[in-house]
Amino acid sequence: MAIALNFAARSDVGLGRSSNQDSGYAGPHLLVVADGMGGHAGGDVASSLAVGELSILDGESHGSDDAAQHLHDALEAANAQLRRRVGDEPDLAGMGTTVTAILRAGSRLVLAHIGDSRGYLLREGRLTQLTKDHSYVQSLLDEGRISPEEAERHPQRSVIMRVLTGRDDDEADVSVREAKPGDRYLLCSDGLSGVVSHETLAETLAAGMDPDTTCQRLVELALRGGGPDNISCVVADVVELGGGPPPSTTPQVVGAAAFHRPRRSSAAGTPAARAAALRAAQDESGDDSEDDDAQPRLSERERRRRRRRWIAGPVLLLLVLVAGGFGGWRWSQQQYFVGADGSNVAVYRGLTQDIGPLGTSHVVEGTGISLSDLPTTWADKVRARIASQDLAGARRTVSDLEDIASACRAATAPTTPAVPVVPLPTAASSPASTPAPTPTSEPTSTPSSTPLTVEDCGGVG
Repeated sequence: MAIALNFAARSDVGLGRSSNQDSGYAGPHLLVVADGMGGHAGGDVASSLAVGELSILDGESHGSDDAAQHLHDALEAANAQLRRRVGDEPDLAGMGTTVTAILRAGSRLVLAHIGDSRGYLLREGRLTQLTKDHSYVQSLLDEGRISPEEAERHPQRSVIMRVLTGRDDDEADVSVREAKPGDRYLLCSDGLSGVVSHETLAETLAAGMDPDTTCQRLVELALRGGGPDNISCVVADVVELGGGPPPSTTPQVVGAAAFHRPRRSSAAGTPAARAAALRAAQDESGDDSEDDDAQPRLSERERRRRRRRWIAGPVLLLLVLVAGGFGGWRWSQQQYFVGADGSNVAVYRGLTQDIGPLGTSHVVEGTGISLSDLPTTWADKVRARIASQDLAGARRTVSDLEDIASACRAATAPTTPAVPVVPLPTAASSPASTPAPTPTSEPTSTPSSTPLTVEDCGGVG
């Protein structure tokens, strides 16, 4: 059974951005969406470089058995391009890009993914998300610390943990699946998936429109939802050949990558020419020219990069995480949480989770509360870190913890039993009444009105 892809791609700057840093590519064998980051100077360059490097795969030169390796190698080459470009132009330090790509090899589809752009499959009317976001909020979901509903409106949902940045450890997820006629695939940036609900995506993809009309409709929905970010999508249908005219094989390049393409020659229809055109566009925008002295200059640049690497590595990672729409270091330092500082409770400024090797928080206020004065469940919550939207919220949490700790101390404090006065027995005397309990025999309740027992307290586990 021979199959083909009927595809379309669209990209829009959106209503909240002044430039488009997304890039997209759709061809007979390759589909790509890349969401660039790094501010006005770098996001469009990063996504264009990635698409240009991957576009060389849009041909028949690879078989189904080695397609995954081809895609993996192309992503590594794109990452090396980013590293070289930053070395040549230090002003681009901090740029990076997400990549979600599908490579067709016969009846197999290889999916590669890094970042928070997404891949979806509509099969028999059911829409399935094929990719998992490499984001901070997704890590909270994986740990069971928030619900899917909370994730949709989480203030840190734009913080990404992994993208292509030129670092050696930028590794994409790669998987292989069988293509079936009737399947419809969607690749998109978070400018679409972050605005349009899963249910609406499913309804639109299943509405029976052709790929181009579907792409147009999806972009319109994102714009109607406010369009806060660049919006890019690729829609491709798996079709069986022989039942009608074959679909077009002319590739579509959209977004930032489309603006860097030079004029093509008459041979531009070949996969190699398409790739060369996109890659040449990136070389055009650089200042260095090719000559006999190029290799010595590159070697000297490499030596300079190695001298800087021990300083630049952590800084570049931080810039990657904070650039553009990725939250921002300044933004992260406006976040607060209550956590453990040794054996005590403290208020921290920063993110509740460290990012890679970087610590993103520090103590701003100590408290007099010991973890051993808290119920075990509350001590565990503090160790896991209790997020607050601002400093006032963190202080309210501390106030609640102080009440809980006081209740625990009261519950565990030794009490002096009351000594009842027993009258001398007489013939007419009646049994002495039971003495009233002392005030300390009733433990104080927590702010949630849940009574504490001695067993609840002493959260040192």
